[in-house]
Amino acid sequence: MHKRAQAAHIILSDDAMRKGIRALRRACPHLRLVHDHAGDPPLRQHTPGFEGLARIVVGQQLSLASAQAIWGRMQRTVQPMTPRAFLLVSDDELRAAGLSKGKVKTLRALSEAIAAGLDLDALASASDAKVHDALTALPGIGPWTADIYLLFCLGRADAFAAGDLALQIAARAAMSLDDRPSRDELFAIAERWRPWRGVAAHLLWAYYKVVDRSLLVQKNADAARP
Repeated sequence: MHKRAQAAHIILSDDAMRKGIRALRRACPHLRLVHDHAGDPPLRQHTPGFEGLARIVVGQQLSLASAQAIWGRMQRTVQPMTPRAFLLVSDDELRAAGLSKGKVKTLRALSEAIAAGLDLDALASASDAKVHDALTALPGIGPWTADIYLLFCLGRADAFAAGDLALQIAARAAMSLDDRPSRDELFAIAERWRPWRGVAAHLLWAYYKVVDRSLLVQKNADAARP
């Protein structure tokens, strides 16, 4: 049984999501307009522990559709989805499922770390900062992966993956910024959304999916220029 941290806000239900949305609508006119345009975002959850973290690693730098397809093949290749079972599967089988060499290496390192004593169940009751530090200490797991684990697997309402490209693009469009914000710039913008930055992320992802695609292309055309 996974213990949950005694955090100020945990979003593991639609009711919790709606509570955060109400707070953000009061606090930020930009997010109020985002919500008016995109509606209530879906609650995105993954299983805490190895399975959820592995799924996030699989999805690194991939479209949602590609990530889902590879994850489906992974589930058929690694049964059950545990560190022990993963270590018994050959690199060739994992590559055939669609994993890159780098992701195979990352997931092997994660599986070995768990076998050596890393307790992801215990991390579920740790602070956001401690979870982030423990995960980013592992090879191939950076801030984005740790932030997404905090949000999707542990339901931490203030987790925010400021390095996520879709969030940056959506924030630029929503706030009529001249340029797509960098990770540090988006972190600074998101300070006003505490303690509901994770809910803000869900709103921006929903906005990214429904906003006029031509607007997003126009807003980010400079990214393709030298």
